[in-house]
Amino acid sequence: MPRRGSPTLTDGELRLMRVLWGRDRATVGEVTAALPGEPKLAYNTVLTMLKILERKKYVRHWKQGRAFAFYPVVDAQQARRTAMLYLVSRFFDDSPGLLVLHVLQHGVLSAEERDRVRVLLNGARPDAG
Repeated sequence: MPRRGSPTLTDGELRLMRVLWGRDRATVGEVTAALPGEPKLAYNTVLTMLKILERKKYVRHWKQGRAFAFYPVVDAQQARRTAMLYLVSRFFDDSPGLLVLHVLQHGVLSAEERDRVRVLLNGARPDAG
């Protein structure tokens, strides 16, 4: 039985999306060349992954000469939100508060992050200051 697709981004898909978020649009060859790390993914692998991202509605494409150019339709913030909602529903009983408590109890926050949390808990906007 085939594996059920993930509604969030896999690690590999996230690598491709980071390239597209940094460029706005790119051909398969450009995405392949821009991917960090070794070994490089094969052109056909990147094309397959981009088609999966298109089915998941994270990207779209158009024909640019003989190549396909892909562009993101979901920005990084939207992708984070989707992943967080998925995480909260799967592991924290649909309670964002449980996730926050878990992070505060078990996470290592920098002083700056703790200050931002305090600002948010006090009802102010974190970027107002």
